[in-house]
Amino acid sequence: MRIPRRYLMVAGMFLLSLLLYIDRICISVAKDPIAGDLGLSDKAMGWVLSAFALGYALFQVPSGMLADRYGPRRVLSAIVTFWSFLTAITGAAWNYASILVIRFLFGAGEAGAFPGMSRAIYSWIPLRERGAVIGLNFSGSRLGAAFALPVVALLIERLGWRTTFVVLGAVGVVWAVAWWWSFRDDPAEMESLSEAEKMMILEERQQTTTAEDRLDRATWLRSQNMWIAIVQYFCSNFTFFFALTWLFPHLKSTYNLGSVEAGWYAVAPFIAGAFGNWIAGGWIDRIYVGGKWDLSRRLPAMVGFALAAVGMLGSLYMDSALGAVVLLSIAIFGADMTLPPSWSFCVDIGKKHSGAISGTMNMAGNIGSFLTALAFPYLTDWTGSVDYFFYTAAVLNLIALVLWTFAKPSRGL
Repeated sequence: MRIPRRYLMVAGMFLLSLLLYIDRICISVAKDPIAGDLGLSDKAMGWVLSAFALGYALFQVPSGMLADRYGPRRVLSAIVTFWSFLTAITGAAWNYASILVIRFLFGAGEAGAFPGMSRAIYSWIPLRERGAVIGLNFSGSRLGAAFALPVVALLIERLGWRTTFVVLGAVGVVWAVAWWWSFRDDPAEMESLSEAEKMMILEERQQTTTAEDRLDRATWLRSQNMWIAIVQYFCSNFTFFFALTWLFPHLKSTYNLGSVEAGWYAVAPFIAGAFGNWIAGGWIDRIYVGGKWDLSRRLPAMVGFALAAVGMLGSLYMDSALGAVVLLSIAIFGADMTLPPSWSFCVDIGKKHSGAISGTMNMAGNIGSFLTALAFPYLTDWTGSVDYFFYTAAVLNLIALVLWTFAKPSRGL
């Protein structure tokens, strides 16, 4: 039985999502040796971690617009090569200023990944399959982070942090070459695609009108749906980026764990996040096929934000690393349940502008990430306790839950 070509494209995006987060989280695992070699404090490392988020946020919209204009084949091939180079030369950082610049540029390079994939999903994936595909896609990022925590910790112990970054950078170039060779921007351009699959995709993917093709940025900014997407994603990323940046060092220092032991504990929330993506993605499509387009996006997101708030608060009352990780896994499971509805929502309302619309949402989300990387060390220093960071995250999750009650994906922008 021949595998549908669109599923091979989805597999390629899954692998990219996996690589994206392996490259991204390795800086968290390498925090102690980097700080030791370069003489950096926790606050200085907070800026190193947030430099990535700032570059990532600022280049979301330009990267998404490039994907809309030039197609995800060229844009993804180029940006993966660029950020892989930046991953490799992270190992050459010699002082605080150099690693800040490198990580900012690395974030700028990674910025176009998910907007570019969103544009590919609009062209290749029928509307009824959108939730499951996006859920699978984002689960790759969580599995990449989970895989990276213990494996990168082991590589750093064996090879040193500098060589480890070079090895990881080389892998991305291989993906970029394979994507350029195997992918086309539209099913109609793919000669090896069967005629039956081509016609099915072209007939069942979401359609746009001429007026929608010409939507300008002023229209986006007047849209209630656009602002809901922006604010709720800021709240979601504030929770998740803690897991990506400070979870590993937080567990290590709070519970007196070794690096590899902390890495294994920190795996659990990312595995939970992968399940959150799978469950929400499948739930979206099931509700949508039942004829409830708006509810298919709203309900999984609202449940996810409720779980994220409960998990973040509950983790404060745990006396052991295992107990804290269980509650934080619930939080990340919930936060990741919000991703398939969020990105489906962007493709729903963005259509041929999906790259720019999802980039705008992701820009706001990564401003949340930028603030998370700084909020954790600074709030802890100012208050003498980590509790206030977790209170802040819980409140933001509840705000996002309320916002989703007003979302109307079927209306468009």
